[in-house]
Amino acid sequence: MSSENSSADDVQQVWDVVVVGAGPAGASAAYAAAVAGRRVLLLEKAELPRYKTCGGGIIGPSRDSLPPGFELPFMDRVHAVTFSHNGRFTRTRRSRQMLFGLINRPEFDQQLVEHAQKAGAELRTGVAVQRVEQHGSAVPDRRTVAVVLQGGETVLARAVVGADGSAGRIGAHVGVKLDQVDLGLEAEIPVPETVAEDWKGRVLIDWGPMPGSYGWVFPKGDTLTVGVISRRGEGAATKRYLEDFVGRLGLAGFEPSISSGHLTRCRADDSPLSRGRVLVCGDAAGLLEPWTREGISFALRSGRLAGEWAVRIAEAHDAVDTRRQALNYAFAVKAGLGVEMSVGKRMLAAFERRPGVFHAVLTGFRPAWKAFKDITQGSTTLGELVRTHPLAHRALMALDRRPAGDEVSS
Repeated sequence: MSSENSSADDVQQVWDVVVVGAGPAGASAAYAAAVAGRRVLLLEKAELPRYKTCGGGIIGPSRDSLPPGFELPFMDRVHAVTFSHNGRFTRTRRSRQMLFGLINRPEFDQQLVEHAQKAGAELRTGVAVQRVEQHGSAVPDRRTVAVVLQGGETVLARAVVGADGSAGRIGAHVGVKLDQVDLGLEAEIPVPETVAEDWKGRVLIDWGPMPGSYGWVFPKGDTLTVGVISRRGEGAATKRYLEDFVGRLGLAGFEPSISSGHLTRCRADDSPLSRGRVLVCGDAAGLLEPWTREGISFALRSGRLAGEWAVRIAEAHDAVDTRRQALNYAFAVKAGLGVEMSVGKRMLAAFERRPGVFHAVLTGFRPAWKAFKDITQGSTTLGELVRTHPLAHRALMALDRRPAGDEVSS
């Protein structure tokens, strides 16, 4: 190559894949594309590590989606779950094997990014994306996407992965449609050693007072992560639920080190996952489990798929091939995560109507507890369980048919 061409290339380098957002979805996408030997740029608007409102539970499907050699930075390993129904009817179930692990998101996310970098991805932090262009003067040809940064700099790519959260620019570009929005409130509460010891290895899940709401306590060494989640629009009631919950637990006297709020958003069934050479994954695509609002496993799994398909899109030579690869990505997401989401939506609808029945079944019916264990440990998913287990299938069908207002008083 002549030096003339090389300097022109330096002026406007074209990356194979540019990933926007360095959370679990973006870091997984960057890792998957970099491992395939592509030139990958990972953009993040914050400086890392950064805090994220999140319970930090790592269930089996999350663990199984991590890069080889990834050492999970567990703060605690959970062997017991205490269930309560709005503070009453408390019952603890235990498991000899670990159910799931608890992490702090700043360390976990940082480690994922480091794995992507080791695989060859380049990271730029403190960079906000203003917009993405697939046509127009900024785009040299039809095989290229222009990522325009705040400040006017333009980065060129053969494929772009949007992992910049549910309120990000890339989801808006793709036209992501969201139909379930929930408000999560959380407090990180440092506690004395005697209190921490009482919670070690055990989490609490409380089915809340508003339809579809629940609260949790996740122990992380000398800090308890205490949170609640409910439908958006119930802000005052959700805040009151958190205050009552913290008070009931005897934790009101401890000052939280962090109090935060976060909206989780689930995609509508017909929401797109791509537009041209741009894919979305994780929260940016509205991918999370609608009942529990668990998002880490969905971020890791969809991120890896997005990275793999972005490599194929980067290699596509025309619009027809690009479209084919993008449809294949959508099919891969829907065949796995989409099935889990549709079952999760049915579970949420049934749970909203009959939380007392859910509580009674989970705490008193052995097969239901086994299903909970199998899902958290990663030996099955909610979708697989309903598809392969006749009892689970019949139970969900029965719950689907229950009329609203048919809740047993408890």
